[in-house]
Amino acid sequence: MTSRKYGGSGLGLSISREFSRLLGGAVHVSSEPGKGSVFSVTLPIAAREGTVTAKLDTIGHMSQPEPAAIEPPPVAPVVVMPEVQPISDDRANRHRPDRAILVIEDDLLFAHILHDLAHELDFDFVHAATATQGVELARTMQPNGILLDVGLPDQSGLTVLEWLKHDPLTRHIPIHIVSATDHADVALHLGAIGYTLKPSARDELAHAIRKLEARSSQGMRQVLVVEDDPALRKSIHVLLASETVSIVEAGSIAEALDEMNHRAFDCVVMDLALPDGSGYELLERVSTSGEFASPPVIVYTGRMLSQEEEQRLRRYSKSIIIKGAKSPERLLDEVTLFLHSVESTLPPEQQRMLRAARQRDDVFEGRSILLAEDDVRNIFALSRVIEPLGAKLEIARNGHEALEALARHSDIDLVLMDVMMPEMDGLTAMTEIRKRPEHARLPIIALTAKAMPSDRQKCLEAGADDYISKPIDVDKLVSLCRVWLR
Repeated sequence: MTSRKYGGSGLGLSISREFSRLLGGAVHVSSEPGKGSVFSVTLPIAAREGTVTAKLDTIGHMSQPEPAAIEPPPVAPVVVMPEVQPISDDRANRHRPDRAILVIEDDLLFAHILHDLAHELDFDFVHAATATQGVELARTMQPNGILLDVGLPDQSGLTVLEWLKHDPLTRHIPIHIVSATDHADVALHLGAIGYTLKPSARDELAHAIRKLEARSSQGMRQVLVVEDDPALRKSIHVLLASETVSIVEAGSIAEALDEMNHRAFDCVVMDLALPDGSGYELLERVSTSGEFASPPVIVYTGRMLSQEEEQRLRRYSKSIIIKGAKSPERLLDEVTLFLHSVESTLPPEQQRMLRAARQRDDVFEGRSILLAEDDVRNIFALSRVIEPLGAKLEIARNGHEALEALARHSDIDLVLMDVMMPEMDGLTAMTEIRKRPEHARLPIIALTAKAMPSDRQKCLEAGADDYISKPIDVDKLVSLCRVWLR
């Protein structure tokens, strides 16, 4: 134990006591009339398990910490990690003005490897160690491509991907994910062109950079429209065509396979009902044949796809993207996303339709979200944001109620879990949720006060898919929900 003494007034004594309790210590005061006051702060040199448990709430009030165990087992001291700084790069001294790769990666050793590889492939190298830095550099520098990690210190890389693909200034930049965790399905749905798992061979990384280069320098894009209705096929052709997009039409599975045998396509738009078979048969033949490349596939249908139908479609390939587009504006938005089209170069009418598509949020429509939160102010604030987007919000005040709500409602699509709650905290609740097979893949976003650098890791180990720190940025939370609701 160590202690420090300070003379002075008692201003802020209650706050000091609260923070001391957070760290497992105590504050004492002695006062003598005419001489003043002496404050003594006693803190443990090495933190013990269970002592650092209380965290600040969103709007500033404090929750009482759980009592520490009488004789807790010894653990390593809590170490506050310094902020990760970007490594030296080429942003201030560009040698190749039109050739730059942005790497958003907090592992400095791995970033150095990518630095050398980018230079070998004749690219300038620009590095960001956090999500915030990466988004800013992407907007200002407009690189040829981005290599993006998922496990960033301030936000998930999937959230960064969603931000960049939702921004007209950056959505055309091709992004390849390089991560130690497998979230390929989500990343490809959001518009990534590829996904590489760490540890990665040097040849794999070089291939990823060459793929970014090829996509960014590509001129004319090829889109295959597979639809048996001639009038609808023609309307889709008119909708999607531009100076940089060429449309090829097919009215059957046979015609589609013949076209794919003669050229590579950047995107396929197809219906499921075709005269010589179903769309499932076409996807199966394409995904199991080495003759055809597997481009992103957008299912354009007049009906909503059931969960069983989506699961059946996803079996064929991770490179198949399933979209239940319900309007021309939505279809145009999805196609331009996967073609990495520069929005400012599109015809004015297409730009207008893209703006209209973004005013809607079909991702939230009809979804059920469970919010586990004990602060009524946070419940009220998040309800006003989420429910107008079309989602139904279920409320639980602690971990026990969250488990009960999941037992009652089998249709929950996403859980927002506060970490500090009475009776059962969020970490325990997430652990219990993951023990149930039916909830093994239920997306969970942890809401944490981020009192310690290890909070994020604790949330992930307990079963969270992602996390966001308090006080909550509403726009970032909506983006994060959009990522995991997909």
